[in-house]
Amino acid sequence: MENNEILKQVKEKANKWLNGNFDAETKKSVKHLMESDENELIESFYKDLEFGTGGLRGIMGVGTNKMNVYTVGMATQGFCNYIKKGFSNEKEIRVAVACDSRNNSQLFAETTAKIFAANGFKVFLFDALRPTPELSFAIRHLNCHAGVVITASHNPKEYNGYKAYWNDGGQLIAPHDENVIKEVEKILSVDDVKFTGNEQNISIVGAEIDEIYTNKILELSLSPDAIKRNNDIKIVYTPIHGTGVKLVPMTLKKFGFTNIYDVPEQNISDGNFPTVISPNPEVPDALRLAIEKAKQVGADLVLATDPDGDRVGIAVRNDKNEFILLNGNQTGSILVYYLLTKWKQNGKLKGKEYVCKTIVTTELIKNMSDKFGVECFDVLTGFKFIAALILENEGKKQFIGGGEESYGYLAGEFVRDKDAIMACALIAEAAAWAKDNGKTFYNLLLEIYEEFGLYKEDLINVVKKGKSGAEEIQQMMVDYRNNPPKEIAGSKVAEIRDYKLQKITTISTGKQIEINMPKSNVLQFFLEDGSKITVRPSGTEPKIKFYVGVKTELKSKADFEKVNAELSGKVGKIKESLGL
Repeated sequence: MENNEILKQVKEKANKWLNGNFDAETKKSVKHLMESDENELIESFYKDLEFGTGGLRGIMGVGTNKMNVYTVGMATQGFCNYIKKGFSNEKEIRVAVACDSRNNSQLFAETTAKIFAANGFKVFLFDALRPTPELSFAIRHLNCHAGVVITASHNPKEYNGYKAYWNDGGQLIAPHDENVIKEVEKILSVDDVKFTGNEQNISIVGAEIDEIYTNKILELSLSPDAIKRNNDIKIVYTPIHGTGVKLVPMTLKKFGFTNIYDVPEQNISDGNFPTVISPNPEVPDALRLAIEKAKQVGADLVLATDPDGDRVGIAVRNDKNEFILLNGNQTGSILVYYLLTKWKQNGKLKGKEYVCKTIVTTELIKNMSDKFGVECFDVLTGFKFIAALILENEGKKQFIGGGEESYGYLAGEFVRDKDAIMACALIAEAAAWAKDNGKTFYNLLLEIYEEFGLYKEDLINVVKKGKSGAEEIQQMMVDYRNNPPKEIAGSKVAEIRDYKLQKITTISTGKQIEINMPKSNVLQFFLEDGSKITVRPSGTEPKIKFYVGVKTELKSKADFEKVNAELSGKVGKIKESLGL
């Protein structure tokens, strides 16, 4: 489409906002764009912000392609219409709404709550910012039919988002996700949205839910005696300007920890995230101030949660007394090992328990589970699939814990999304338990590697921008699917898992078995030497992701650095073999 044609269509849409039922400030901003910023005008109106399977996420501003009260309102009205259809026999439909610390989050949450109320729903609106997992908990605790949290997770400050949840406390999955999208697409105008009415339907909730939620987390404690003996371990915690600021220290204190240090400048709830480049605990800079504080006070452990409190990054001291960052696979492996060990020691393993991880998460978790005699499920990438598995097994099997390589973890069944509040408490408890057994947290990781093998993972993002880039990514997947490599970095491909065709193929025999998962455009190659390569186009960005996992034996903790370097070389050879 020619630029002139795009501009013509954009101006037609912008004029509808100038002449429609929009507030004066919005109209003033649209007029400014029309008169002085053609490029931004196009960016704001050239398409409608898409309501995807997880909800909305986008840059804030005026226009159909931005996050604002009107795009949030139209999404909420569509969600309302679907909820009404799904629970048409209910006398009272109940929903919960929460938000994080981002700019406009409170405004968007209040807008969402008012629309729910105007549609006749009973609404539980949190009195201030709260972690995403607490919203998941509240849905179940308050017997809600659905819920919404306003957050863009760890995205840059310009973004905000809208996550939709169903009555199990998990994010929308099939068929609800696609069906909600259809209902949202039917809302063609802000005039279709019930913005006001029945505000008496809104109940403000807060501290009482915090107390119940954190008490439930306390019930997960497996080593209270170890904490009593080591309650003075020094922990530095930062919420990175986000929602964990109150509940993480509260939960750690309930567990019995007494030496909790904060990072005062990052306790300030600020959607501009002024002290970090990115509010993402996967990024080393996000933990920089906390590590500086840990060095000052002689801390043992650093914990950092993202703005909506569902992911946690940690730093620990190595054998050289230096702080090192653990990656998501390492933290997840220690957490699962701790849970499995204590469940066994405490006599809680009865044969119906299980753990869960995503398909791109380290196979170390599967190896550990097998040796403990506990079933380990794989699910597609995205925590909503872990929530769906818990729902499927509810009343039949018991979920111990699990997570994903991108710093998200969960234990127990009362929350149905990744939970950094819970994870912080259990990680701290694992550190106290390790110390009670004469080990540091770092030593514990090395002992796991010594017992189960040294696993190392890497993620390579290949960016392909624009229409041609998207086509190139799709062609790469077609080529890998139709002409899969026979060997990678000198090791033969032993097994191929195709999640789009839902088949596992054993290369030596040609035998195929079905994959019992939703279809997804993902390929995995398992090599004879135990390596795993996953190829997955991103669903939200112009990139294709290659997850590489390698492993080998670690005979002695003293050999760790040498063997780890050898595995790094192996990862490099796999990248080279794949042309990355």
